[in-house]
Parts: sequence; C-alpha cells; structure tokens
Amino acid sequence: MSVIPVMLIIWGVIAACFLALLAYRGQLTRYEEDQLFLNETETNEQRQQSEIVRKCNQIQPILRVLGIATAVMTICIVGIFTYDAWQKLQ
Repeated sequence: MSVIPVMLIIWGVIAACFLALLAYRGQLTRYEEDQLFLNETETNEQRQQSEIVRKCNQIQPILRVLGIATAVMTICIVGIFTYDAWQKLQ
C-alpha cells in the first residue's frame, strides 16, 4: 500500500489547484453584470465586461481538466481502498 500516500498527495495538490481556480473564477465573476450594450461606441464598462469574459474563457479548459483529474484520482483511490478491503475480508 505504498502507492496510496503518493496518490493522496497528488490528489491533494490537484484538488487544491482546482479549488483555487474555482475561487479565482468566482472573484472574477463577482462584479460581472449582465448588460446589453446597444451603442456601437466602446464604453469603459463594455471593455471591463469583455475582459472578464475573456479571462473566464481562458481558465475554463484548465478547470475542466483539473476537475476531471480530481474525479479520476478520487475514483482510483476509492477503488484501491475497496480492493484492499475486499482482499482482507477473504
């Protein structure tokens, strides 16, 4: 069972990165407002909103990868624990 501590450390690092990115995205979208700009002239608010959307779109693929990696690692760790418990019961 020497693989479990290493997997738990890797899982912890991946989960911490995932949660940090979720918090960062939450901070970005905290001040985002749903607005419709009908005027063609670019205002400061429109520029700020488009910058927020650009940043959110930029981190979205990283969030997906880290979320999937966290889920797969969780399933692997639970599977190893379950397999080990099953072997000890028999």
